[in-house]
Amino acid sequence: MSVTGDVRIDLEAVLKALASERRLQILEWLKDPVANFPAQEHGDPIEHGACNQFIVEKLGVSQPAGSRHLKVLVDADLIIATRRKGWVYYRRNEASIATAVRQISEI
Repeated sequence: MSVTGDVRIDLEAVLKALASERRLQILEWLKDPVANFPAQEHGDPIEHGACNQFIVEKLGVSQPAGSRHLKVLVDADLIIATRRKGWVYYRRNEASIATAVRQISEI
C-alpha cells in the first residue's frame, strides 16, 4: 500500500511482462476483442474477453508459447483469465493497468 492507501502492484512483474512485443500485442488486441477476434461460441468478448485459442492463433506461435505469454500477463495482473465450458478467455484488467501507469509515473 502506498501512503495514500492506493493498491500497489508488482511493478517488476509488470515491466517484465511489458518487455515482450508479443505480450504488448496481446494487450493491444484485447482493447477491442470484438474487432480483433472471430465470434466465440461460449464467451462474450466484452464480458469474458478473447478465447485463448484465438489469441494463440493470431500470435502465430505454438500453444505452449502462447500459453506462457498469457500466463506472464495474468501473473502480472494485466489480464484476467475466465474459464467457461472448457475454454479460457482473457480480458484486460483495466484497474491494474491504470495502477501500473500511476506507479510508473511516480518513478
